[in-house]
Amino acid sequence: MSLVRSIASHPDYLSLISSQPPTKLVVVDFTAAWCGPCQQIKPVFADYSKRFTHVVFAQVDVDQLQETAQHAGVTAMPTFQFYKAGNKIGELKGADPAALLNLIKQHQGPAEEGPSAAVSGHIDLSDFISKNQVECLNENDKHTVRNILEKNDAYLESDVDEQLIISIPFNQAVKLHSIKIVADKETAPRTIKTFVNQATTLSFDDAESRPEVETIELAERDYEATSIVGLRFVKYQNVHSFTLFVADNLSGSETTRIKQIILYGTPVETTKISDLKKVEHTHADGSKH
Repeated sequence: MSLVRSIASHPDYLSLISSQPPTKLVVVDFTAAWCGPCQQIKPVFADYSKRFTHVVFAQVDVDQLQETAQHAGVTAMPTFQFYKAGNKIGELKGADPAALLNLIKQHQGPAEEGPSAAVSGHIDLSDFISKNQVECLNENDKHTVRNILEKNDAYLESDVDEQLIISIPFNQAVKLHSIKIVADKETAPRTIKTFVNQATTLSFDDAESRPEVETIELAERDYEATSIVGLRFVKYQNVHSFTLFVADNLSGSETTRIKQIILYGTPVETTKISDLKKVEHTHADGSKH
């Protein structure tokens, strides 16, 4: 199992390094399938991602994202770059596990506390969500679904009644382990149905008639600060999109409000087998391919 995020596009890379809290460290591995040293250190990098779960680990395939490699000034593989608040604060060229570990320890931010730290072996998947593609049916125009992806006082509110359909796509396949919903108890969801990998956004009729992955009945205790709701993990092993149908709320209020949704799990590591371009590159040891 690896907690390393695969960067899919140049905008994805720019968003990742610039959208983190100021103390959050991002380590990007610029790699290539043909690069022997890159493949040798790959499992080490994956192991570090599991040891330092408060650090964001990502990888860029320089053949697939040449624009990103050029933007970052990468000329040798593997190259590891270290970022905080969008600024590069360190770099390592070469497959040196000890040097890589030292730089991670040197620049790592504070370890996370609270619910996310308690989900052993899993991470907050917020960085894997395609945020500009998140959708919601029956949202109030002044309190939209984008608010649930931020850690502030804003919130999502339903419009004409208490029901909501929230569709959350991921930029790579993930395994879902659990969910944290932040909401005031008076207007918090009670009954939730979950769906995965829907080709289109569900309608309310679809949500009522289609078979769900599971139905979750929430209680007030599920909205305590340290509470996390477990999912049936075996049912969420290759998730590209996650849909929640909120059927009602705890108090029977006319509208439902959600401040934040946090999904915990792990990315699914995929290997792409394709004919790679024969482009001359330099290894960190000076040899060329």
